[in-house]
Amino acid sequence: MTLTAVLVLAVGTYAFRLAGPLLRDRFTLPAKANELMSMSATVLLVALIATSSLTKGQGFAGWALPIGVLVGGLAAWRKAPFVVVVILAAATTAGLRFLGV
Repeated sequence: MTLTAVLVLAVGTYAFRLAGPLLRDRFTLPAKANELMSMSATVLLVALIATSSLTKGQGFAGWALPIGVLVGGLAAWRKAPFVVVVILAAATTAGLRFLGV
């Protein structure tokens, strides 16, 4: 990738990030639109979690990774500290892989 392309992408990204605060007072979205955007952000996050925990390359990642993600999700839902969530998820996945799951 050339330096020109990198600079153009950097300026475009910065312009998108700057547009939000600059245009906040000019537009008023209806309550339904705000609710829809909030739900769509959640749906995108769930889709990202599903694709990254269920697939590896072109195929299924195996059962250890989704179970580890599930254990981490349950720990986060129970309001465990972030470090504990990560350690539980990693230890579960590693343990299951060690056992051959």
